Amino acid sequence: QVQLVESGGGLVQAGGSLRLSCAASGRTFSSYVLGWFRQAPGKEREFVASISRSGINRSYADSVKGRFTISRDNAKNTMDLQMNSLKPEDTAVYYCAGRSASVLASSVQAYDYWGQGTQVTVSS
Repeated sequence: QVQLVESGGGLVQAGGSLRLSCAASGRTFSSYVLGWFRQAPGKEREFVASISRSGINRSYADSVKGRFTISRDNAKNTMDLQMNSLKPEDTAVYYCAGRSASVLASSVQAYDYWGQGTQVTVSS
């Protein structure tokens, strides 16, 4: 089992950058595929990015491709999301998530563990 805690959210102007971090507890961190999701007010939670257990394979939603970068450090039990060229439509609560399987996934239902979320607000 893994517990996840996000940090790094905040208010930023359009075009700016933020870096989110997800800290995990547990000695088996490297055995989990990890992902970032987000949920805007009145909308369903949606996939942002995922990263394989080794960190080699990554997947992104089309809406963030080329602007966001997911990474992980298995030695430190952390995962990051570097967000550049932010847009007002990126405003949402961002969640980190983990799944026990080895394959990358983009559906909410595929993930077993979730953090509490961190708010990201992009002003125009």
